[in-house]
Amino acid sequence: MAKTPETEHPIKSYGYGACDTSGTFAPLNFSRRATGDKDVRFKVLYCGICHTDVHFARNEWGVTTYPVVPGHEIVGIVTEVGSKVEKFKVGETVGVGCLVGSCRSCQSCDNNLEQYCSKMILTYAFPYYDGTMTRGGYSDHMVTDEHFVLHWPENLPLDSGAPLLCAGVTTYSPLKHYGLDKPGTKLGIVGLGGLGHIAVKMGKAFGAEVTVFSTTEAKRQEALEGLKADHFIVSKDSEQMQAVTGTFDGILDTVSANHPILPFLNVLKPDGKLILVGVPEKPHELPAFPLIMGRKIVGGSNIGGLKETQEMLEFSAKNGITADIELIPIDYVNTAVDRMLKSDVRYRFVIDVANSLKTP
Repeated sequence: MAKTPETEHPIKSYGYGACDTSGTFAPLNFSRRATGDKDVRFKVLYCGICHTDVHFARNEWGVTTYPVVPGHEIVGIVTEVGSKVEKFKVGETVGVGCLVGSCRSCQSCDNNLEQYCSKMILTYAFPYYDGTMTRGGYSDHMVTDEHFVLHWPENLPLDSGAPLLCAGVTTYSPLKHYGLDKPGTKLGIVGLGGLGHIAVKMGKAFGAEVTVFSTTEAKRQEALEGLKADHFIVSKDSEQMQAVTGTFDGILDTVSANHPILPFLNVLKPDGKLILVGVPEKPHELPAFPLIMGRKIVGGSNIGGLKETQEMLEFSAKNGITADIELIPIDYVNTAVDRMLKSDVRYRFVIDVANSLKTP
């Protein structure tokens, strides 16, 4: 019987993975490819937990092949480089985000927008060029083509910086692309979770006047005192919403739960932009009338390409932007997921991989 690409991989690896739709994580032995000419191999130090990890672990999007080893907010130390690697050397601190492959020749790739390449390869749970499934950062080490590896700024913390590789660029990219990065911009952030709290920090660093929208009063103090937002509005309070009708240049909606978007269209100025980065289970209802009457835009945004992600890391280092995290050992990951689904984290779990993953 012919060997599969999986069994031919010579490098042993160890991590935590899910093997069925329960999404329960457990220790897992697997293998990775040998270091190719253009590959960078690195020891994983820290890896953030993203809600996408749970979607894949539980096959909530119907595309998961098991076992799945998640993790796409990865920081580590280079241990080996291929003979043709030009940008990295052993001992450097590096990061890997949501992408480990793309065609490198389409219009999107030529424009440094690898995240929109039709042949994009995600960091985990996607078929790689050799037929194997990619495995993410809930593991002892990674091997990645150098094009998809990022230089880590010297003054950016490793643990609290790790979530920037997904949550950071997911908020940075739309603010830049839709012109909401100008000083004095009246910017609204819907939701104050893993994405939202970083969006507030990004907006403030750009010089925007930032308002947080939340469904209850519970996060008012966190938003205004902890994150230094300028204003806080309870989105379910009709009087508060009415008072700001037609006053916002743009709103970044980070919420992945089902919710109405009409109230946020109403608070936009003419030519205002409502940008969606959260992915609710059910489609939004999109009323045409407020769009037409105000020439408003509803847009979306995915992560960022490699060039923009590197730019975001440098911007974050310069402006002191990191995630607010709770650092955990890897054997706590199932409890962390349960707590995350209950919004019981401020605001991002990060796994201390190097100090807690012990190879058997």
